[in-house]
Amino acid sequence: MLKLMLQSLRNRLTSVLLTLTVIAVAVALFIGVELVRSQAKQSFANTISGTDLVVGARSGNINLLLYSVFRLGNATNNIGWDTYERLSNTRGIAWTIPLSLGDSHRGYRVLGTNQAYFDHYRFGKKQALTLAQGERFDHLFEVVLGAEVAQKLGYQLGDKLALAHGAGGSTSFSLHDDMPFTVVGILAPTGTPVDRTLHVSLEAIEAIHVGWQGGVRTHGVKVDQVKQMDLTPNTITAFLVGLESKFQLLGVQRAINTYRGEPLSAVLPGMALAELWTLLSQAEKALAIVAAFVVAVGLTGMLTTLLASLNERRREMAILRAMGAGPRHIFLLLWAEAALLALVGTLLGYLLAQAVILALAPLALAHYGLVLSLDLPSGTILWMMLGVQLAGSAAGLIPAWRAYRHTLADGLTQRL
Repeated sequence: MLKLMLQSLRNRLTSVLLTLTVIAVAVALFIGVELVRSQAKQSFANTISGTDLVVGARSGNINLLLYSVFRLGNATNNIGWDTYERLSNTRGIAWTIPLSLGDSHRGYRVLGTNQAYFDHYRFGKKQALTLAQGERFDHLFEVVLGAEVAQKLGYQLGDKLALAHGAGGSTSFSLHDDMPFTVVGILAPTGTPVDRTLHVSLEAIEAIHVGWQGGVRTHGVKVDQVKQMDLTPNTITAFLVGLESKFQLLGVQRAINTYRGEPLSAVLPGMALAELWTLLSQAEKALAIVAAFVVAVGLTGMLTTLLASLNERRREMAILRAMGAGPRHIFLLLWAEAALLALVGTLLGYLLAQAVILALAPLALAHYGLVLSLDLPSGTILWMMLGVQLAGSAAGLIPAWRAYRHTLADGLTQRL
């Protein structure tokens, strides 16, 4: 029976290949949507770990999370340095990490911070930042690069670079080229926005903006003069908070949200991410529905092909009957062909989806900051593949039943 089925499929190679292509593309689309959705969630969730609160100027939870953690968008306002210092001493707060954003370098964001960033920032499963090369910044004009920045731009320890004013694109005409930075460290890859960030001190951010006003350089200042100035920042963009105890979370959050000095927002990273996924859930459902319809179209195409070829194969079926094959053998032959096509098409679709993910991973990382990787199929994907197999097998029952009902005389009779 298996040999006969394979020979039959080989004789109809063109239609079989077309059927497999339709099923494979449909399955690949569905799997691709699910992989991108799940890995995008995982990539976002792995960006920050062990941080209890993210504090910034009063704004929406999602906006605050996006610009402070994921380096997407810009802050609605800054926070006064005196406010930051006062809140850092709030009862229950164990540590804080100040963040100052706004500058860039060849399309990558620059982050001004202090040593607490390297001490307390965690990603993934509470993994600490580690240096692949060099050391932390210790002097004014030193910079520590994320892994992707160093790799893509080809920087090595000791290289010089100039920061650009504003979070511009890959090209900027407002350079702080009078105060170059020296690369002193390169962080190990994290798979998070840290890889696409240049890290400098808060004092360095203040230093490069001396002599600037409204985004325009008003007068030049020598490096030696800047080093003699008080470079304590006036404002920062946001700060991260770690608490002594989780039981103090709501109390500290309420104290920050009701702070009278200036309007602030303190958000829980996990809740902000959940809010983001809720916002995107409709788009996810729409993509899943479209992918499901494509799979249905693929299975319908397979059924149509089988039914269309059935009339051409009626004499083949009759000859098999004449050689001793019973109706049950004919039924099993056609049903097994449909089941095999569904199985092979599903497996090819899975391999195609993995190949596309592998090819698009560098582009997704470079343009959207999403880490896409090959992985074992999740429960959702396995259930979907099983569903396609069952649906394909069920679709094969229709042509198999029609062949079963055809009589020997009907197959051998010439119809003019």
